[in-house]
Amino acid sequence: MAVMIKNEVFSCFVFYGVLLVIKMYIIAIITGQVRLRKKAFANPEDSLRHGGVQFHREDPYVERCRRAHINDLENILPFLFLGAIYSLTGPSLSVARLHFLVFFAGRVLHSAAYLLALRAPTRSLAYTVAQVPCVSMALQILASVAAYA
Repeated sequence: MAVMIKNEVFSCFVFYGVLLVIKMYIIAIITGQVRLRKKAFANPEDSLRHGGVQFHREDPYVERCRRAHINDLENILPFLFLGAIYSLTGPSLSVARLHFLVFFAGRVLHSAAYLLALRAPTRSLAYTVAQVPCVSMALQILASVAAYA
């Protein structure tokens, strides 16, 4: 493990990866807090604990928060795989850092656009910007291992 951490590119990836995981936790906490504030619970046992079965319901803003969290799961988990493997292919630190930073910034903007209901196409553009480094890393990984296929 010490050898991996001494790899500057991998350490850079770990830095951004951990920030993204923390961001996902924050979105989950926001979702829970909004659920409590709006008294909109997904499970009947939770609604009973917080005022009654009438609070076993959906709320548009709670659902928006949930969708932001689900979208994070759908996009950040593949990034964590791609980034880890890409780090092992020997890219330059500056190019790798750019990949990781662009993805991170795109995901932060995407979450903000989702939670704040920013005007279209803000969220779509943020999503697209974040996908560019993922596609780039995937292609570079495939090029690195194609000879072994």
